Amino acid sequence: MKTALVTGASRGIGTACAIALAKMGYNIIINYNNSEEKAIKLGEIISDNYLVDVMTFKADVSDKIQVDEMVKTALERFSKIDVLVNNAGVSLQKLFTDTTFEDWSNVIATNLTSVYNVTHAVLPCMIREHSGSIVNISSMWGEVGASCEVAYSASKAGVIGLTKALAKEVALSNIRVNCVSPGVIMTDMMSSFSEEDIELIREDIPLNELGKAKNVADAVAFLVSDKASYITGQVISVNGGMVV
Repeated sequence: MKTALVTGASRGIGTACAIALAKMGYNIIINYNNSEEKAIKLGEIISDNYLVDVMTFKADVSDKIQVDEMVKTALERFSKIDVLVNNAGVSLQKLFTDTTFEDWSNVIATNLTSVYNVTHAVLPCMIREHSGSIVNISSMWGEVGASCEVAYSASKAGVIGLTKALAKEVALSNIRVNCVSPGVIMTDMMSSFSEEDIELIREDIPLNELGKAKNVADAVAFLVSDKASYITGQVISVNGGMVV
């Protein structure tokens, strides 16, 4: 049986990805940092509904030591990791001139350095197995940039660049690396927006609705499946047409 590691799996897109992969028959490693109760509940939901094994592990993915311990523990239990979904991330809305170095460092560490940390830890196993699929979660703002979200946009653009470069590097090891770039998705990251703000955003989306976490998870599920066996180094935009 194959195994998938999903970072930031306790909420939103990460939870939807973990469930989608469990439905496909993958054992699931649920990574979380702060939302322990939600991570444990997700593990119970997956265990109760799908014939797969589940491991829940607390680790700050911006910390390489914690990541290395998580991957070591996972490999001791499952022997290999076939799929990695780098989903953990934070948002930041501030004028660039108000963005402190601490703000910048936190966003880059959580959104970009984490992708290095987890991928660097998992990749040797995939190379040894001569098989694997990595899906990185970026953002439409990583494609085009967003005013008042410079740090976030930069971090997500870095994820796209990492995806494309690494895909070329590991292709001969039969490892595929792709990226899903969500638009405005109704998750906890939208909790600070008023109903009026959300309605204005909806009006800017050609499909006239905000995305759901499942929309992103469906794209991830496709990219790790055999149906996408000839797809690597690509960015799949899931944004309702807001950025084209």
